[in-house]
Amino acid sequence: MYSEKAQELIRSLEKKGLYIAVAESCTGGKLSDAIVSVPGASKVFKEGFVTYSNSAKIKTLQVPAEVINKKGAISGETAELMARGAALNSGADIGLSTTGNAGPAGDEGKPVGLVYIGFFKDGKTGFGEFRFEGDREAVRSAAALKALEYISEVLDTE
Repeated sequence: MYSEKAQELIRSLEKKGLYIAVAESCTGGKLSDAIVSVPGASKVFKEGFVTYSNSAKIKTLQVPAEVINKKGAISGETAELMARGAALNSGADIGLSTTGNAGPAGDEGKPVGLVYIGFFKDGKTGFGEFRFEGDREAVRSAAALKALEYISEVLDTE
């Protein structure tokens, strides 16, 4: 499931001479695992951050506490800043992030299955908002796969 999308992403990044770093919250390492499971990933993958707690997002990725306090950890703004922090802290060209609610209960008043995927490239940020169905594991897996698809779409529009 992941390997095809991850392989496509790695080939695309290698062809363009770009490096990627990821910052994960709700996916808890699944996105990094999907990338590094592909032989040759070390040619394009700089680093992965699993910043599950708000304090880790603030300390490790320099997401301003005000953003988390006002918008929430589960927000497009936080996703963008997580992606930016991953790229800048690692020296990568691209940052990719996931933050959301994998369940089983609502968090920050946000429904289970709500996920934001953020990106950073060339000083610009953006995010997508997605809804996934299923249990905790299904949401985490779907979010990791969607992140691979999402960043590939961003890179293809250049």
